Amino acid sequence: MVNEKEFWVEIRKDIPRYNRKPRVVPAFTIQALQENTVVAKPPKCGLYKPRPPKPSTFRQFYSRGVFPISMENDGYGPKINWKVKIEELDFQHYLPLFFDGLTETEYPYKFLVEQGISDMLEHGGPKVLPVVPQLIIPIKNALNTKVPAIICNTMRTLQRLVRSADCVGEALVPYFRQILPIPNLLKDKNVNLGEGIDYSQQKGENVADLIQETLEVLERYGGEDAFINIKYMVPTYESCMMN
Repeated sequence: MVNEKEFWVEIRKDIPRYNRKPRVVPAFTIQALQENTVVAKPPKCGLYKPRPPKPSTFRQFYSRGVFPISMENDGYGPKINWKVKIEELDFQHYLPLFFDGLTETEYPYKFLVEQGISDMLEHGGPKVLPVVPQLIIPIKNALNTKVPAIICNTMRTLQRLVRSADCVGEALVPYFRQILPIPNLLKDKNVNLGEGIDYSQQKGENVADLIQETLEVLERYGGEDAFINIKYMVPTYESCMMN
């Protein structure tokens, strides 16, 4: 005995309009009510999709010879040669430009940025604290790329910044709402390899681990209001000092 569905399939098999390939139409439109149509699948939101950055302002200025630095190779590898004493630099001008280069992934710009920031934070002392507000947008732009290599480099730079001078950690607390949304997004996004080995952990390049480590540094150096502000932006974070 033929059921109703099979009956109508048999009746319609020789009718052209029922044998055409269904048209894909947008959802929630009049077209979706028409015959022989299927609703298109919703697009992917791309929440974790990396956004390759454009060439940074640092690259443009370095190409013009604005920075008082040059590349040298002493036989042990490349290094930066400063043409002036770092302590005499205008930190308000140069440090934000170096931080703008955190989005760079190509040599020699990436090396110059990492080494330049390291040298300036090491010798900056009290000159670092007044520049903190100017560093927030470059840090935020670097994190918004969601490129793993850039995220890791930015996390290490944040740790170095916080430890570079007194009160820098506390000065960063009001800016957690700007710099912590992406760490909150990626904090628990570890790679699940089953029984495999994630070699990025051995190299210190695991994004989730570096984010956790950085949040702990921010809490330790951020004063009494640091934890509650981190917790507000990263609800899954647990204090490393209270436990």
